Amino acid sequence: MTRAVPSRRVPRHHLMVHRQPPHRDRPAARPGAAPARLSDLILALLGVTLLGGLALLAAAALMARVAAP
Repeated sequence: MTRAVPSRRVPRHHLMVHRQPPHRDRPAARPGAAPARLSDLILALLGVTLLGGLALLAAAALMARVAAP
């Protein structure tokens, strides 16, 4: 008797964000583009967070310079 489920798991190399397939009446935004990986999204979020922290530190340094007698 054959098994309904294979005994080995299928390897998944990259986690990807699931997206709905484009509708037939509306073309895809970038047909040749690769799907966004989860690690790319996390790195982008980390970069934005670090840039925001750097901007806050620069603003605090400027405010300290103005407030100093």
